[in-house]
Amino acid sequence: MIVDLPNTTTSKITKRIVKLREQGGVVALSRVLTLVVITQDGMGEDAIEAANLASREHPCRIIVLASGSPEEPTRLDGQIRVGGDAGASEVIVLRGYGELSAENESLVSALLLPDAPIVAWWPHGAPASASESPVGRIAHRRITDSANSSDPRAALTHIAGTYAAGDTDLAWTRLTNWRIQLAAALDQFDPSDPITGLQVEGASDSPSTLLLASWLHRALDVPITVTEDQQGTGIRRVVMERATGNIELFRPGNSEAILTLPGQPVQKLSLPRRSLQDCLAEELRRLDPDEVFGEVVTEGMTKLLAEEKVVQA
Repeated sequence: MIVDLPNTTTSKITKRIVKLREQGGVVALSRVLTLVVITQDGMGEDAIEAANLASREHPCRIIVLASGSPEEPTRLDGQIRVGGDAGASEVIVLRGYGELSAENESLVSALLLPDAPIVAWWPHGAPASASESPVGRIAHRRITDSANSSDPRAALTHIAGTYAAGDTDLAWTRLTNWRIQLAAALDQFDPSDPITGLQVEGASDSPSTLLLASWLHRALDVPITVTEDQQGTGIRRVVMERATGNIELFRPGNSEAILTLPGQPVQKLSLPRRSLQDCLAEELRRLDPDEVFGEVVTEGMTKLLAEEKVVQA
């Protein structure tokens, strides 16, 4: 069910939600958090769909701030989505125009669930400072997506410069399975035969490549070479050099990877690119600061950018 409320107020939206519940058309579930999605009018449907799917694992109230034109007369258009149009959540879309077109904490505060954590998500990039933005200041977790910025690498570097505990980026979340496979491969070998060098290969427009290289470089503290592939190819290869044979994880396409270990048969692994829904659901599982991401995006990236050798594929 979708209910449109043109030229409205947050008070009227709240009353309409209560009325929908009283009419029995909405099943009240135990909401575990409020997810605030900050986007632009006409750009939010993919994010809403991903949030709806993620809400089946994490029932929540989804508030979408879709900024309209600041040149139009000041008004607020609202929309309530429940039932089949809202997954296991309820979706409130707020389209502000004129003075209400900017990110606005006051619009959100009236609709927050009482005593529930707040997660802010910018699906199309990152604000000047997530933790200092109007919604970011009241959020327990703040999720950005540098991969959707016009210059992903610059966006990630900016995120590193403004990082505060509670910040994370979906470029990091997309690395979870890579990190699991590489850590498992390392656990199989004698630490007396250490890693002596690293090679990381990935797309020039992939912030995940930079984060993976930073994580490995910080953890292993050995020389590293980052090879840039053509845009749109994501992460392709990691080589960890050892005196008795290299460990290599290579993904030639989008789903299957090849793991090569010294003295063992070549292994084929499922390593698909992660969907937006999967990444968002993973981030909603934890509401405490991701300390590893914080260390990698600040200390690790600083170290990598000062020492890395970048070559073209």
